Amino acid sequence: MTGDLDTTVAPGRVRAVGPLLAARASRAQMGVVLACWLGNIISIYPIVNGPLGLFLIPISRDFQWPRARVFGVLGILGIAHALTIPIIGRLADYLGPRRMILLGNLGFGLCVAALYVATPNVALFYGLFALIGVFGTLQSTMMFNRVIAVWFDKARGAMLGATAGLGTGVGTAAVPFVALALMNAFGWRGAFLGLGAIVLAGFPALFLLLRESPRNGRGHPQSADNLAGASLAKAARTSSFWMVLIAIGLGAGCLTAVLAHIVPILADRHFPTNKAIVVVSVVGLVGAAWMFAIGWLLDRVRSPRVIAPLYLVAVFGVLVIERGTTLPVLLAGGVMVGLGMGTEFGALSYFISRYFGLWRFGTIAGVMYMAVTVAQGFTPYLMDVDFDHHGSYRLSLHIVEGILVLGAAIVACLPPYTATRPSWRPASSAV
Repeated sequence: MTGDLDTTVAPGRVRAVGPLLAARASRAQMGVVLACWLGNIISIYPIVNGPLGLFLIPISRDFQWPRARVFGVLGILGIAHALTIPIIGRLADYLGPRRMILLGNLGFGLCVAALYVATPNVALFYGLFALIGVFGTLQSTMMFNRVIAVWFDKARGAMLGATAGLGTGVGTAAVPFVALALMNAFGWRGAFLGLGAIVLAGFPALFLLLRESPRNGRGHPQSADNLAGASLAKAARTSSFWMVLIAIGLGAGCLTAVLAHIVPILADRHFPTNKAIVVVSVVGLVGAAWMFAIGWLLDRVRSPRVIAPLYLVAVFGVLVIERGTTLPVLLAGGVMVGLGMGTEFGALSYFISRYFGLWRFGTIAGVMYMAVTVAQGFTPYLMDVDFDHHGSYRLSLHIVEGILVLGAAIVACLPPYTATRPSWRPASSAV
């Protein structure tokens, strides 16, 4: 396997083994990219967070619950994700992410399918979502980004965008339609059962194609580690860490919360569900394409400040979603929100790798993604509390807009990248 290649080659043998190493690494890279792309399609956000708005009204009606109680599951997901993602990120640095992703796929798919037997028992309902949060963290975008960041250097931004962006975007765009079709045919319980089966169907491809990088041997002690970078403690003593955490982590979390509420926001204004799903799909597709574009741009423009204006575009998008009265206007708002989401999620892992290196990428990314998850979990809940008290989401949307404006100002002040390049990389990583 490529992941077991010995990269400690004697100088006199470099010419002999170099082409072979490059060819094997290149074949493995293509498989890894495909696996990470597929894994992102069936990860926790496209499968659970994205289409959850479709389930809000029927579950609320069947269980006779207020909306805040139903969307409180996102708070549970946020807590589970926030508590486990730093631990899982650290374990990935030491053990490698492959085995953890495979375990996560099985557990995540089974737990989503288990929602078929959910009852009005709040403890059972929330408990299932807590398990979904834990297993979904094992098979999350952060874990796939960790795989890609170690496999690629010069094309890192583009590959992060291609796998996380196009994968999550395709999932976000397609899964709501699949969920709606399943719901119309089998009810919301059958829809959860079908989504769980879709997740489990991806296991064979992940098992066959996902590989550890040859320059990240599992279980190496620090003295043998061939990846450059900072520890979490050292990273946390820099201004860059906190600026990225606040500006990108919280901004991305808030925008995903808005996306999760597009269906109920528009339903309350009497837009048909199928048209609301079209807006959600536009956000997902634009965000996916833009993640690739922003990654490509960051590979070439060696300044983090290039993304600052796109935060303001997202602010206008949220305003349009809130106030738009026709489908074309709402679609334009969806495009702008998608540009903001693509920018933030496309930049987050890239910034982590460039500011702090790859040595403890999983640990540092775990903390960063914890901030995203907390925002994803509690912003929807607070939005529904706002709705239950005021009959609209207007106040919470204005708070999101304020956070995005603050994020734009912080990104505009980010310092240049400081992390060193990795001390070893396969010849094909120049791709």
